[in-house]
Amino acid sequence: MHSRRDILRTSVLGAGAMALAPSFNQLFAAPAGAGGHFPKRFIFIRKSSGIRPLEVALPSFSNRDRELDRKKQALEVDLDRHELPEWLRGLDGHKENMTILQGLSAKMSENVHFSFSSVMGCFKSNRNTLSAIKRTTVDFELAKLFPSPFGHVELSFAGGRSGIVSGYSAPAPQTRNYCYADPETARNELFKSVLNPDAVNSDNDMLSFLQSKEGLKGARIGGHEKKRQEMQVESIESIRERNKKLIKISGSLAGHLPELEPVHANGGANASTPEKQAAMTDVLIAALKAGLTNVVTYTIDDLGTPITGLPGNETDRVGIHPLGHDEAFGGVPAWKTREQIRISHVNQIKTIVEELKKTPEGNGTMFDNTMIMYFPENGETHHGIGLESPFVVMSGRNCNLDMAGRYVRLPVLGTEGHKTLGNWYTTLLNAHGNPIEHYGDLDLEMARKKLPQTGAIRQFMA
Repeated sequence: MHSRRDILRTSVLGAGAMALAPSFNQLFAAPAGAGGHFPKRFIFIRKSSGIRPLEVALPSFSNRDRELDRKKQALEVDLDRHELPEWLRGLDGHKENMTILQGLSAKMSENVHFSFSSVMGCFKSNRNTLSAIKRTTVDFELAKLFPSPFGHVELSFAGGRSGIVSGYSAPAPQTRNYCYADPETARNELFKSVLNPDAVNSDNDMLSFLQSKEGLKGARIGGHEKKRQEMQVESIESIRERNKKLIKISGSLAGHLPELEPVHANGGANASTPEKQAAMTDVLIAALKAGLTNVVTYTIDDLGTPITGLPGNETDRVGIHPLGHDEAFGGVPAWKTREQIRISHVNQIKTIVEELKKTPEGNGTMFDNTMIMYFPENGETHHGIGLESPFVVMSGRNCNLDMAGRYVRLPVLGTEGHKTLGNWYTTLLNAHGNPIEHYGDLDLEMARKKLPQTGAIRQFMA
């Protein structure tokens, strides 16, 4: 496992340092709850191998509504009048907070197997090249609107990795984020001021030295390189100031420190997938409750990482990629195992919802000010084509959008009224204080047909 100090020692003089700067620019700008106002929180949960639109269709549709849904025509129904698909029924008790959003296209991002940074940024990733990162991803844009000690936090089980590794979100163009790839690393880094305050002080000594060194360098260079160095110095200073403040409040943070089972030690190589997911969820919730972050992006599974411990496949190492090609494991049909994977994801969403609903905040609960978005990174199938990207959204009563409690199908791509992933992210940003005209690249088919495609989804704007 790598410490933050190790990561900074190798990256702070290059592009890795720039990745830290936007996340820390506005640290501790205002205390949570100041003046009776509480921050909005956003949790993006991205899964691999697509979500098939029929998997989120309501089994109790009327014949008319089922036909409209099949033809991908505009449709809206109240969830309280319908049964949820079986894999979503863990959230039956929270239907008033749920939106099933169908019909968003994502052809401007990467599709097929992997989207890398592009599903969060609405651009083509060019197989995860740094130069292809065209803009700050939407999660980082939201984090700017609701500052916190860590700004944006990224968690990931992608690639079977552990420690601190490169992430998929982007704090700036041509800049890749870092992420925590196992629960122990996430806990140790987020709560370092509680677990190891001496290490934080050591970090600060090193950061002070690097700041001085980089400042001297900056006096001898110009142009783009000078700007890069200025960003690095700003990043170093922000981290140093953050660490000082975290040490001061370490006593209050201690009350939120999550406990982890011994199986998660040293990356948790022997932990089953449900165990890993549950532990990461505990860390995620703890970070939100402690006020360490208001925006989390969580890559909950990955094509390249075998899944273990699933009901019906307890002793198998299930590959998501062969599942996408309908290969059975342990005699269990592929469709059933894919369903079990989604159920395990819903279990984590349910835990987050219920834990935040139990946590008082103002006259309500933390969940009142929270949105959770569960979606596929690559579209509607194992080999996604970007025609459709289903979203399951959970939102509290103080949500700035008017959409909860509904199944909404938007008109299909290439028709009047269609909305893209860029429209959805524009909606999120506009509703929370960023007046951007349109977030992300435009869709070429909509452009060829001269159909409107910029701006927010007006029907969701409260």
